[in-house]
Amino acid sequence: MSGPAPTPNRSAASAVSTSRVLICDDQELIRMGLRMVVDSQPDLTVVGEAADGEAAIRGVADLEPDLVLMDVRMPGTDGLAATRHLCAQPHAPRILVVTTFDLDEYAYAALRAGANGFLVKDAPAEEILVTVRAVLRGDVMVAPSLTRRLVERFVRQAPASAPTQRGRLAVLTERERDVLALVARGLANGEIADRLFVGETTVKTHLGRVLTKLGLRDRVHAVIFAYESGLIRAGD
Repeated sequence: MSGPAPTPNRSAASAVSTSRVLICDDQELIRMGLRMVVDSQPDLTVVGEAADGEAAIRGVADLEPDLVLMDVRMPGTDGLAATRHLCAQPHAPRILVVTTFDLDEYAYAALRAGANGFLVKDAPAEEILVTVRAVLRGDVMVAPSLTRRLVERFVRQAPASAPTQRGRLAVLTERERDVLALVARGLANGEIADRLFVGETTVKTHLGRVLTKLGLRDRVHAVIFAYESGLIRAGD
């Protein structure tokens, strides 16, 4: 993890809405590094730290953060168990999984449990801040270059559910299926727009309808569904 990004002028910070962040990691140095990056920004503030999942659950209850930066591999209650618990609660915070490796199997399980994306611990400060802000806006942050590897890995580990899921594809229009398939192949909205010769706003509209019709939480779960339904197969 590189050093924090330059600190903006705090004189303008009073007019900025501040998002509250809780950091959960069993390594103190990682917590310190993330705190430095987050607290360097006028629109972000660290409201607490936790060294394991149980402490994170208590911290969310006490501090009501908007976002939790959640490590996955911790002694005692790990980040996966904590993520499952928090995502099952009403008014759950956004959860950004912080992992050592971009192909951490625990990160996959956390996304399935409801996390909103994942971040590699040694990411540059600028990337950390971009990811944090995107998740706080409601986006799901998994780099398109990692989407296929991520989804193929945990779909292979999941029970075969294609026959059950395949029938649900019937509710989608042909264009909505096209968009879903391209999302599952790891294309960003702009790339999908270029491929289908439509505007990026149109792609977002189609994807929104896909999520609504299929009752899916977000982009990552749409990709998972595309694989589980057989619309896309590992290796395509």
